[in-house]
Amino acid sequence: MRKVLITGPESTGKSSLAARMSEELGVPWVAEHARTYLRQLGRPYEEADLLHIAKGQVRAEEAAAQGCPPLLLCDTGMLVMKIWSEYKYGRCHPWILEQLHARPYDLWVLCGIDTPWEADPLREHPHARQTLYGLYQAELKALGVPFIELWGTLEERAARMQAVLEGMR
Repeated sequence: MRKVLITGPESTGKSSLAARMSEELGVPWVAEHARTYLRQLGRPYEEADLLHIAKGQVRAEEAAAQGCPPLLLCDTGMLVMKIWSEYKYGRCHPWILEQLHARPYDLWVLCGIDTPWEADPLREHPHARQTLYGLYQAELKALGVPFIELWGTLEERAARMQAVLEGMR
């Protein structure tokens, strides 16, 4: 099974890309757990909630992997949790950091910030996209993982990602 992690700042098309690629390729995708968690929370989130979100994301990914699909697309992962936590609270729970290093992916996909910002009650940083994008780039380079950066329309991103995935076979 190959695993692909789609990551990046808020409102960069991660979920749209994951859903599109899942449909086009006929493979499962793991949705972003934070959205479900935060919608059900009933109060503003706190730092401790980030660990619950991270654990839910890992559980969802592991459940999807049980079926051993040839390809598993993961919308968001521990890198998002790390950057979100450090940006908002100045620190990150050790469990999240441990999972970031322990969960291997065959490809990391960093979504560019050229998509229009879409307002959403769960999004917080419309004016920090460039800063956050730089943090993602730096983290991916420091992790030494194989990653690509995708820019352009959803169609352009999907076509490039499909070409990259075909080249990985």
